[in-house]
Amino acid sequence: MFKASFITLFPEAFPGPLGVSILERARKEGIWDLETVDLRPFGIGRHHNVDATPAGGGAGMVIRPDVAAAAIDSLPRDGRPLIYLSPRGVPFNQQLARTYAETPGLILFCGRFEGLDERVIEAREMIEVSMGDFVLAGGEVAAMALTEAVVRLLPGVAGNEDSLSEESFETGLLEHPQYTLPREWEGRRTPDVLLSGDHKRIAEWRLNSAKALTIDRRPDLYAAYSETPNTQAPETGDEHY
Repeated sequence: MFKASFITLFPEAFPGPLGVSILERARKEGIWDLETVDLRPFGIGRHHNVDATPAGGGAGMVIRPDVAAAAIDSLPRDGRPLIYLSPRGVPFNQQLARTYAETPGLILFCGRFEGLDERVIEAREMIEVSMGDFVLAGGEVAAMALTEAVVRLLPGVAGNEDSLSEESFETGLLEHPQYTLPREWEGRRTPDVLLSGDHKRIAEWRLNSAKALTIDRRPDLYAAYSETPNTQAPETGDEHY
């Protein structure tokens, strides 16, 4: 069973979105499980202090290394990556999600305040992971997002696992536009090619639409895609867009 452990000052935040829909069903079926470890009981003194002022001065507080280490060491690693959610970490992406989905689970440290003492990051070989170029009040939401991205890739979680291979980033492109009923809505029609029944033309339309969308919204992503073998620019013509 894949197991996600969250070290947090706010265990009441969980399971949050991890406790609904296909993720909750998969948890009930024993595909994965989660637990929370409250950081506060590992705190120092009568008030269980978990933080102190930053060395060298400055605003805010920093989580103490002895407190963090005690919480981390209370958990069996069992080959699970130990992740610290941090804006300065390696960017999280779909490839990393697939890598983590092949592990026995995750241990995720949800930071607060000005962050975590560098010494415990080094001593416990924590992997710093960033969910984007922005800052949150704490690591709980980021930890949930990372976990959801990983757990949905586990065998048996997704209702239709074939759909996972067609999503954004799986092929190096953003996903093509999707359409459903009604065939016409507020004067906008579903592209005729999608109703043609010609699977080859539909596949070509979807690929070219994905390319065009990626060029427009994520030129950096398309630049990396275009450097891979057997790729080409999208065909021209309104039918493909």
